[in-house]
Amino acid sequence: MLWIGDPRHLPADTPTVEITSPDHAAPACPDALPVLRHDFAAPVEPGRPNLDNAQGVIDVIARAVDLAQSGAVSAICTAPIHKKVLMDGAGFAYPGHTEYLEALTRAPRAVMMLASEALRVVPTTIHIALEDVPRALTPDLLRHTIEITAHGLRTQFGIKTPRLVVAGLNPHAGEGGAMGRQELDWIAPLVAEIAGTGINVTGPWPGDTLFHAAARARYDAAICMYHDQALIPIKTLDFDRGVNVTLGLPIIRTSPDHGTAFDIAGKGIANPTSMIEAIRLAARMAAS
Repeated sequence: MLWIGDPRHLPADTPTVEITSPDHAAPACPDALPVLRHDFAAPVEPGRPNLDNAQGVIDVIARAVDLAQSGAVSAICTAPIHKKVLMDGAGFAYPGHTEYLEALTRAPRAVMMLASEALRVVPTTIHIALEDVPRALTPDLLRHTIEITAHGLRTQFGIKTPRLVVAGLNPHAGEGGAMGRQELDWIAPLVAEIAGTGINVTGPWPGDTLFHAAARARYDAAICMYHDQALIPIKTLDFDRGVNVTLGLPIIRTSPDHGTAFDIAGKGIANPTSMIEAIRLAARMAAS
């Protein structure tokens, strides 16, 4: 494992050794963190974002992707970024990490999965207002989300025949059209069509009954329709161990399932569990 960034940004007592390439990481530093140096424009003050460093953050992500695409590293695990700081400081043009990684790797479409030992969920629409979800949720988008998830579970998680379920958009999955017609008009026919291609997928199922213990035992991942439908259950069940996985890329990428937490930065009270789990999951995915 190695860290890419400015050594000045690490805690002062961190045992480190600077390396010049990933090949030197393991043998050179058995008891220290290997650091692939990438100087930023300014020092860091915990909890106080500096716009001068925005471009450095963007460039470090791109450098990590280059290393992964070249085969120099097996996977990348990204730390949280503050999107507004990057936008204000360097004109960052993406809603978040996922979209930036999609552009860097020229992937046709990426899918965000939140994974833990308790549950895996995939939101089909992500960072948009709830009122915009019915317009953004299209047959093409849902089809690609299901197919990319199935492929990712096979190739990166080692699940030979992934079991997928699709949540309904409306309460009670529309209840036969009484609470919305999307399920009847196109979601159910699309799911049946995809199942006919050999993907083990069923639905749409009511979102309020998909996440209790007995239901979770019947599937490997749940395809949800919008952000909170996916993230509320996994954060409720396993808040500290959730990991963000980007499927559909030509590289392996994970990250912790939380934000920058400026309010507690530098105080020594942050819980590192999600970052640790993200690193471990990246290693397991690489092994698969």
